[in-house]
Amino acid sequence: MLSSSSMEKRRFEIFTKYILRINRSIRKIKSEEMEEFNLKSVHVYCLYYLYSEGSLTAKQLCDLCDEDKASLSRSIDFLESNGYLTCNSKTEKRYNSALQLTPKGVEVGEKVSQKIENVLSSVGIGDDEIAKFYENLIKISDNLQKYCDKYGDRK
Repeated sequence: MLSSSSMEKRRFEIFTKYILRINRSIRKIKSEEMEEFNLKSVHVYCLYYLYSEGSLTAKQLCDLCDEDKASLSRSIDFLESNGYLTCNSKTEKRYNSALQLTPKGVEVGEKVSQKIENVLSSVGIGDDEIAKFYENLIKISDNLQKYCDKYGDRK
């Protein structure tokens, strides 16, 4: 356990190193756990949210998955062409049309949700601690986003 003064001196290192390490771990877990379904990370998000929330539009999925429209559109196309989801809209522009899981999608969505629950249960932190951690994580994310907003959309 680091002392308060030691932590203060190494704040940048601790924050960036461990956030990156968590991100790498999550990517590895998603890759390994989803290999049996031949799914990628963004597919996992789509299945998870459609399974958890029910019928959603592509726009709603974009917001929930925090993915750009083009990436999500490719994922929806993949999931639809592989029998995981369906869209009952007859129009070309389906961005605001409801998407639903097929029986195959529901089956895999349930397995994906269970795998996610298993991973989250393995972090070894109690409910009160994890709630406080999430509260702080959201606050950090929101504040960093506000800081980044001053840069605009520069590439």
